[in-house]
Amino acid sequence: MNQEPLISVIVPVYNVEKYLDQCMESIVAQSYRHLEILVVDDGSTDASGTMCDQWALRDQRIRVIHQNNGGLSAARNTALDVMHGEVVMMVDSDDVLHPHCAAILLDIMRQQQATMVVGRYIPFTGNTPEWPSAASPQPAIHRFDKRNAMLAVLYQQGLTHSAWGRLYQASLFNDIRYPVGMYYEDFAIIYPLLNKCETVVTVDATIYGYRQRQSSILDSFSPKRADVLKIGEALESHMLQADQQYLKAVRSRLLSAYFNILLLSNQDTTLDHHALQERCWNGIKRLRFNCLMDPQVRIKNKMGILASYLGRHFLCNVVGRNYTPKP
Repeated sequence: MNQEPLISVIVPVYNVEKYLDQCMESIVAQSYRHLEILVVDDGSTDASGTMCDQWALRDQRIRVIHQNNGGLSAARNTALDVMHGEVVMMVDSDDVLHPHCAAILLDIMRQQQATMVVGRYIPFTGNTPEWPSAASPQPAIHRFDKRNAMLAVLYQQGLTHSAWGRLYQASLFNDIRYPVGMYYEDFAIIYPLLNKCETVVTVDATIYGYRQRQSSILDSFSPKRADVLKIGEALESHMLQADQQYLKAVRSRLLSAYFNILLLSNQDTTLDHHALQERCWNGIKRLRFNCLMDPQVRIKNKMGILASYLGRHFLCNVVGRNYTPKP
């Protein structure tokens, strides 16, 4: 890696006129300046597309691509196809970066010779995140080889599959693209991505502001959210045939998905989700005993398993009464 590598910052944009200026300001104000900022206007019907063009006039590092609406994956893939950076960062267009986000992650990547570096995020609902007042000059880091990184993601132990809040060696995406038209697209590619990683590092520095808003995918229910089941079940099938070292971990993650979709669909009264709920309930019953016996499965899942043994009504209507999803 060169002394000052180019970072390609990929920003998919769709109808975020209320938040876009704040997001872009946080990117162009990064203390690390050698950025290629690829903004993909994915067929916005509000003022977002015009705002993107205005930002390109203000900063020559910004390149705007306008395309017909294809969804988050299509927008990211468009940028991946044309980027020039040695490393790449994904930023959702309603989120914001800490002023030193790129510098911190790149410094760790170079120090640790890492393939992927993941920082901490802070959720926020107001105008700006409340960044920690003082960051440690040398924040703690945690190194993973590809196997332990995969297990940490699948067991949901300190490492997520989110696309944002991290820095990637761009070569990871040489032959990997996000599946178009699918929710949980970042979960769908985490297995091939991590399989190409020599070293994954997490750093205890809060570098990303994740905006929580009611209109986001994670805060509303749609039958499309069942895509996570399709991804998890496909991973389970693959592990059974090709890579059984991860089978228990995949089943733990799939069990989480069954719980998540069952409880959220139970709260939604706008549509009949009977078939989907049956799928989830049968999946829970199929996986729960082995997951209960697995010492790596997180406590939250085991509590859900124990609740499920008291019956579906108890799980959905008592445990799930105040259930909310997490990013």
